[in-house]
Amino acid sequence: MAQKTDIEIARAADKLPIREIGARLGIGEADLLPYGHDKAKISQPFIDGLKGRPDGKLILVTAINPTPAGEGKTTTTVGLGDAINRIGRRAAVCIREASLGPNFGMKGGAAGGGYAQIVPMEEMNLHFTGDFHAITSAHNLLAAMIDNHVYWGNDLEIDTRRIVWRRVMDMNDRALRQITASLGGVMNGFPREAGFDITVASEVMAILCLATDLNDLQKRLGDMIVAYRRDKTPVFARDLGADGAMTVLLRDAMQPNLVQTLENNPAFVHGGPFANIAHGCNSVIATTTALKLADFVVTEAGFGADLGAEKFFDIKCRKAGLHPDAVVLVATIRALKMNGGTAKDALGTPDPEAVARGCANLGRHLSNLKGFGVPVVVAINHFAGDSEAEIAAVTDYVHEHGAEAVLCRHWAEGGKGAEALAEKVVALAESGASAFAPLYEDEMGLFDKIDTIARRIYHADQAIADAKIRDQLHAWEAQGYGHLPVCMAKTQYSFTTDPTLRGAPTGHDVPVREVRLSAGAGFVVAICGEIMTMPGLPSRPAAEKIRLSEAGHVEGLF
Repeated sequence: MAQKTDIEIARAADKLPIREIGARLGIGEADLLPYGHDKAKISQPFIDGLKGRPDGKLILVTAINPTPAGEGKTTTTVGLGDAINRIGRRAAVCIREASLGPNFGMKGGAAGGGYAQIVPMEEMNLHFTGDFHAITSAHNLLAAMIDNHVYWGNDLEIDTRRIVWRRVMDMNDRALRQITASLGGVMNGFPREAGFDITVASEVMAILCLATDLNDLQKRLGDMIVAYRRDKTPVFARDLGADGAMTVLLRDAMQPNLVQTLENNPAFVHGGPFANIAHGCNSVIATTTALKLADFVVTEAGFGADLGAEKFFDIKCRKAGLHPDAVVLVATIRALKMNGGTAKDALGTPDPEAVARGCANLGRHLSNLKGFGVPVVVAINHFAGDSEAEIAAVTDYVHEHGAEAVLCRHWAEGGKGAEALAEKVVALAESGASAFAPLYEDEMGLFDKIDTIARRIYHADQAIADAKIRDQLHAWEAQGYGHLPVCMAKTQYSFTTDPTLRGAPTGHDVPVREVRLSAGAGFVVAICGEIMTMPGLPSRPAAEKIRLSEAGHVEGLF
């Protein structure tokens, strides 16, 4: 009998009304703002009333570097959340929302897979509750107000050559990376170079995901630097009077979204910064709300641990005062074989030696995570073709490196297939063994922070940057921004800036091409190598196969 597809499994789900999911967490019907019968936002007054409650245990799920073979980080996050509930403990899942760019490009959806999914899957991977559209609108309102201010006399003396606020859209479109705006004569304003980023790279997205409430949101929006004058003094969003209207547009988007897993367990899905060009974590307000309502909160950070986990620890946990209790590092036999040099079309052939070679990537991530002082367990996300010898190669390697690997079958069996992992994670989280500490201190210089990440996480010889970039970092330090953490924008496929170098390469440098100050979000972005903040579509985008069936179902999205 043929295995059902992800979307077939999702459509067959026996979903409960969202009010019943809320009730399991103690959220009354009046505090849920429903979007249909199966998804809702949680009201801000209810969230405000949770202050003073004790927090549950925080579990991070991360992974080795992504490969075309797949790792299953979100699938494991969902499966582990279901499994913790199955063993009699109360758990909630916290993940990010999906961006339309990768959905119609190459990566696909972001709701898990097999029998470890969050539903409603189709809505989550399309417009969902409209949060990304609100972020896009708020961001572009500010962009319009900047050009409008210049058009009507420029009282703030903005240097149009130094406008740093780009526009955004939630789609991959390389043609918009660099554009010329305001052509067409006097009525259209002053022509200038401009460009677009994808919405998930917007500072507004980062701010929504780091803000604690609406007041904090508006303050952070006002703190954003949008341009500079000829004397190089900054112009802030509040100088244009934009922060109030932007907050209004984001009022509903600020409230976390509540949905459910296939096993009817609560899932918070909110915010969606990419980890390769932003900080890669779901919203602080969703995570902190879940921690007040559940004994265990299972969350994830985007891409591999070198990007997502590092930013989770050094940006999200630092800024929100979070203390993670355990980490799950996800790997698959197939992905480890690719890291060991096996071609994608040969992954079905058992090759324990290739797995052993690929374990170098796993080992580096394992060592990096231990450096943050949080106990780690490795989850082997099982595929049907995995051989016993290949599984043994991973478990033996992990054991030799002072940790434990647990084989998980949640994709095929749901929470039941991850109960062994759940038992291990609960024991680690309750052991009190976590001695979490960020990688660097606030007082360290900005370039030194970049260099520290390059050396200690990417295992590079050094970070390199020309004098112009170093001077810019020194100028920001002089302006009072030296205490901020750094957010590395780098390829997700490798520890290096070369996406083709898998495994655990050494003897490389990390070139910093550009730096951007996200004063409202509270970090400095270091753009490394050839990474783009506006992705392009692949040669055969997924959009070519996406359509409605005669029955009205979406086909080709998953």
